[in-house]
Amino acid sequence: MKLANVHHWVFDMDGTLTIATHDFPAIRRALEIPAEADILSHLAALPEVEAAPKRHWLLEHERELARAARPAPGACELLQELCARGYRLGMLTRNAHELAVMTLKVVGLDHCFASDDILGRDEALPKPDPCGLLHLARKWNVTPSDLVMVGDFRNDLECARAAGAYGILVNTPENLWPELADLYVRDCAELKRLIG
Repeated sequence: MKLANVHHWVFDMDGTLTIATHDFPAIRRALEIPAEADILSHLAALPEVEAAPKRHWLLEHERELARAARPAPGACELLQELCARGYRLGMLTRNAHELAVMTLKVVGLDHCFASDDILGRDEALPKPDPCGLLHLARKWNVTPSDLVMVGDFRNDLECARAAGAYGILVNTPENLWPELADLYVRDCAELKRLIG
């Protein structure tokens, strides 16, 4: 795939466009979630009376993280380049939509995304489920193979693979999932160079 010809880009947020700050083991301890459990899946399986206060705690904790967000190396330059070319940008995050919007404002990237092209955990099933990518493909009237999904974790790559999109791994010291990543780049600055 020639990246310069891709006009539809979907990004993960935490750890991809921003420097990762979530301490997931600490979050699991605070919410009394087993160490090996997926936080969102665990909360979804709880009775509502038990889940509601835990979801509220998580939202407030993530709000504090959003206020202190910092862009990942090269992220602002990459997105500004894609915007300047007129490409369509979406976001698929396991975070809440309102906090994704807040984070983008904090790091100065909110102008790059239409609000309804930002899908959080309440707008789409959490990655690795592909429904968010498939929704954006339908909305934009393109096939999933026309999409690039950029992320920093295996959930992003599994989501891309399940949807039939192209998966790019960024912001890891090495390619941790070579069987899933269609492309690995060290950071967003390198990805911008590859686009040309």
